[in-house]
Amino acid sequence: MKRLQRRTKRSATATNTRAPVLAERMNRYQTVLATRWQALPPRDRLALAILSIFLLLFVGGYGGYTVHQAAKESKRAYQEQVADYFWLRAQAGNIDRNALSAGSGANGEADMPPANRISTLLNNSGITDAQVVATGDSVQLSFIHPSQAVVSTALGKLEQQGWQFSQLSMQQDLTTKAIQVQATVTL
Repeated sequence: MKRLQRRTKRSATATNTRAPVLAERMNRYQTVLATRWQALPPRDRLALAILSIFLLLFVGGYGGYTVHQAAKESKRAYQEQVADYFWLRAQAGNIDRNALSAGSGANGEADMPPANRISTLLNNSGITDAQVVATGDSVQLSFIHPSQAVVSTALGKLEQQGWQFSQLSMQQDLTTKAIQVQATVTL
């Protein structure tokens, strides 16, 4: 027990003595610098001050430029990744053709009218309450959905099924962020 008390006393005195030693060294260093600064002629002091300011501005400016370029590159890489993600989501049906054809044959979608096939495809994609109307050779559809990923996937599936967009209008509500889609498709 006495050993522990001695050790704690020694470590406490050692840390207490280190702080004044460091402060004393800093004070000595500051006084040496101050005396050397005062020993310089006024012209040299001015030149050194201007050089120091220039160096500070140059290093700060270059550092800011480097950080800005890194942020710009990071933003560009992020946007590329988002674009790749949505492209992959749109291509998901092309990857597994067997599952897509098995699903359409089991439900008898080939025998359904075009408007019903599109309505079923939208419901399977997660879009409910879509208005789908057949008009001659084309089909008009309109729906609102809050997720861009779901909308992109549904439109990609329509293209995979062979539907061609003759008209497509997409608008996003700024307050609710919901995407309103109006389209006319033909087979």
